Parts: sequence; structure tokens; C-alpha cells
Amino acid sequence: MAEINKIVLSYSGGLDTTAILKWLQQKFDCEVVTFTADLGDGDDYSPVREKALKSGATEAFVDDVREEFVRDYVFPMFRCNTIYEGEYLLGTSIARPLIAKRLVEIAAETGADAISHGATGKGNDQVRFELGAYALKPDIKVIAPWREWDLTSRESLMQFCEKHQIEVDRKHEGERSPYSMDANLLHISYEGGILEDPNAEPEEAMWLWSVSPEAAPDQATYIDLTYQDGDVVAIDGKAMTPAEVLTDLNKLGGANGIGRTDIVENRYVGMKARGCYETPGGTILLKGHRAMESITMDRELGHLKDELMPRYAQLIYNGYWWSPERLALQALIDQSQRYVNGVVRLKLYKGNVVVVGRESASDSLYDGRIVTFEDDAGAYDQQDAAGFIRLNALRLKVASTKGRKLV
Repeated sequence: MAEINKIVLSYSGGLDTTAILKWLQQKFDCEVVTFTADLGDGDDYSPVREKALKSGATEAFVDDVREEFVRDYVFPMFRCNTIYEGEYLLGTSIARPLIAKRLVEIAAETGADAISHGATGKGNDQVRFELGAYALKPDIKVIAPWREWDLTSRESLMQFCEKHQIEVDRKHEGERSPYSMDANLLHISYEGGILEDPNAEPEEAMWLWSVSPEAAPDQATYIDLTYQDGDVVAIDGKAMTPAEVLTDLNKLGGANGIGRTDIVENRYVGMKARGCYETPGGTILLKGHRAMESITMDRELGHLKDELMPRYAQLIYNGYWWSPERLALQALIDQSQRYVNGVVRLKLYKGNVVVVGRESASDSLYDGRIVTFEDDAGAYDQQDAAGFIRLNALRLKVASTKGRKLV
């Protein structure tokens, strides 16, 4: 790698990235700037900047990006009812393009010629960070210490920190969760530990955001979600910002045991990995959005979106948020939301999200005069169905008369 004068490091303040900070300084003999994104995981980030500077960073950026995250990444994704491999709501995946963008922006602001991250060589995040960075700044250099250094265990990291007099909160380390976790406003994920056995049931104490469905209240919670152009803009009539919406739905969902998933997913790098996720607010958003679309969206447009959704989900999961194909799909998706306006009523009860009502005063395509089982006063001529059926059956009848067998 050509000479490097300054590096921007994606920094969490934990053991791994603190060790990386020192390693980068030694390896490249250059300045290191840190960037920490407050994505709404609930942590107090006030000590992180101080820790980064104390550990040798020349500058330390700590940015509250919660509103940007939900407004520009989470909500656009949910307009497509996006879900990966039938279960995963992409909580980690959708945060990575925002972090990549900020790393590149800070590199430009500070005159850095490289960025660095703490993702391992086995996971998806290395791909997401680096594809995003290269798409936005083709000449950026990327340093991935986990693919380069010889620190291969937690113990070796601790020894490295001791050798270089890097302060480690040993009390905190002793209480460290056995799981590898990632959290933001959309979800919290758990990997590693006993979860590496896909046949082992997670312990109840692992879950941090939600009560178990069995322990959830016996009384259902009803909520009204107001949609405008496909996004929730109010809960129970109270206007909210995107981040406020998701924060509120996380609390409501978690209190009712909603949003737990336990899946084995196919990583982009080729391996299968087991992960557990809590996505209470996202689970509610998905159910509500589909209900709102059900009465406001044209049938064929809705079916087209459903056909494209797995490809769109795959793009996000694999790290192609900053790509021409994702932008093209997003334009179609956003155009489809023009009439997705109205209110959905949901019942939250013991892990379930149940749609109990939906209405759109301005944009509903539901016509009770046509669909009624009572006298429709001529709104629909049932005799039309006979010709419709005959035309659609024509190819089947012709094939059958030619001896083609279907059974």
C-alpha cells in the first residue's frame, strides 16, 4: 500500500477498535482520526470522544445520525417491505452505507487518504463498508486490520493493550456478554457463544429489548399509524420525526414481546451463520405498511414490488446500497408510494402484530359498492366473469385437446 499520511477509523470505543487505533499508528506511523456514529443503540457516547483522544487520535468525531439513519435509510427500505431470506429485517445491513458515507466525508474534511474498520474477514460488514467507500470515493485506501494483523483472539488483544499501556476497563470486560452484538434504532443482533450451535435454544437472559411473549401483558395494545407517501408520520395522531417513530415503536413492540427472530442466514462471503435479532419497531412497521398498501396500491404495481423485493433486499444485505441498480429500484419504489396515505390500526398482543383496521380517505382503491355480497345496484355485472374465464381457459383447453397431460 502506498504511503499513508492520515486514516479515518470507524471507532466504537471498545477493546477491538481501541487496539486497532494503536496498531494503525504503529503500522503506518501516521495520524488517526476516529468516527463514531450514534445510531440510537441507547449507549452514552459522551466518553467515547475523550477515550479516542486519550488513546492517540488526533481528532475524534462523534455524530448523532439517528434522524438521518431512519429518514434516509430505514424508511426508504421499508417502503419496499424489505426482508432478507424471508425473515431478516436487515438491521445491521442498512446501517453500514451511512457509516461508509460518513467515513468518506470525514476523510475529505480532514485530508485523510485512507479509512479503516474493525470488521472481520469472515463477515458481511467488511464488504458493505468497502463497497460503499469505493463507490463514493474510488481512490480511497481501505485498511482492514482483522485481515492483516496477527492478533487472532481476545486474549491476544488484551496482551497487545497491556504491552502498549492502553487502558482497558477490566470490570466491564469481566461482565462482557458472551455474544457478539450490534445495535441501532432498528434492531439488536446476537451472534457467537452458544448461538454457534444452530440447535441450541437461546437463553431468555440474552434478549435485551423485549419481554418474552409468554410474559407480555394479557391486555392487548392498540395503536394507529398514520402514513404519508409510505412513511409513518404519526402514532395515535401525534406527529413524530422518523427517529421518534421508530423509538416509540421499539418500546411498544418490546413491551408486547414483538420482534424476536432466530435464523440461519447465508452470508455473502459464502458461509451460513446463525443469528438472533430483536426488531420490535421494524416488525410493526412491516405489518402496518403492507396493510396500508393493501387498500391504496394498484394490484399489478404491488405485485411488481413484491417480485423486485428479494433482489432489493439482497442488494442491501450484500452491500450494494451505493449502486446504480439500487438507485433505480429505489426510484420505482418511491414512485409507488405516492398514494400510500392513510391510517392503519394494529393490535399488539403477546408477540403478535395484528391488523384490525385500515382507511384512506383520499387514496383508497377499496370500493365497497363493487365487492359487497349484498345488492350492488349494478356496480358489477357478474355475467362478465363468464367470458373472462373462457378466454383465460382457452390455452388450457387447446393443450388438453392436443393430448398434453397435466397430471
